[in-house]
Amino acid sequence: MRIAVIGTGAVGGYFGARLAAGGQNVAFLARGAHLEALRKDGLLIKSPQGDLRIQSIFSSDPEEIGPADLILFCVKSYDTEAAAKALAPIMTEKTKIVSLQNGVDNPAKLAAQWGENRTLAGVVYIGARLSTPGCVEHSSGGRIVLGQPDGRVSEETASVQRLFSHAQVPCVLTTEIRKFLWSKLVWNAPFCAISCLARATVKEILESDSLTALATSCMEETREAAKCDGIELEPSVIEEAMSLSRSIGDFKPSMLQDLEAGKPLEYEAFNGVICDRLRGAGKKAPVNGVFYALLQFLDERMQGVRPKQRGSVG
Repeated sequence: MRIAVIGTGAVGGYFGARLAAGGQNVAFLARGAHLEALRKDGLLIKSPQGDLRIQSIFSSDPEEIGPADLILFCVKSYDTEAAAKALAPIMTEKTKIVSLQNGVDNPAKLAAQWGENRTLAGVVYIGARLSTPGCVEHSSGGRIVLGQPDGRVSEETASVQRLFSHAQVPCVLTTEIRKFLWSKLVWNAPFCAISCLARATVKEILESDSLTALATSCMEETREAAKCDGIELEPSVIEEAMSLSRSIGDFKPSMLQDLEAGKPLEYEAFNGVICDRLRGAGKKAPVNGVFYALLQFLDERMQGVRPKQRGSVG
């Protein structure tokens, strides 16, 4: 099978490398110094499971990659629509796209461009970072929950699950992928925001009673927003998120990694979507509203460009 990885960061690099090591034909789309390093030395995965070095097609041009049977779509949420439109040279009538992104809206954006029947959503549980150009450092996890946005499980979707499993990537199918997307947002919304605003690791957040209480309040708001989206999350989802946090220890969430690297922040996908859902239902989002405003300021100052204004906080 010919596979294209769109966005060869920590997630795309890790899972693409696992598929390549499993015998699949994988091409990688990247840019900048990272692309230069990939072309020179290949893709290096440092992992407790054993290191990998992958030699393949590394390019910044979809035309060079050419048609693919499967696309691992791993760009940041703010790039989803632009990157989706750029997929045309890679798409065929049978190409499937798997979103391995954070946030709850990306599969719908992909489906709007290429059709719901071509779109799959994957929720990723992994500790990984792009440590240097050309190198992904994998520290923990590495599993995927996979599903179709419409809740069905087709044979084509099952074949994608088997592809990952064959490559020694734990992957399970679900008919409730939207629930899993929202459940992960219960973790991402507080821990990504607080880590950036406090410059704190997950461990440091948990060691602070005040920050833990703030994270819990954010999680409750996320549960309410999910309900506005037709998704009922059990109260236990909060303790599950806390348990996950305790298991990963002194880890920097992805948005803190982006902040330290001077990259744009995904606050729109993590905190903005919660504000939107709650306000659309006539409810307030005091915690996520404050997170959004502060992260917007940080992003504006770092990028030197004023993002779209959301309006009043709360």
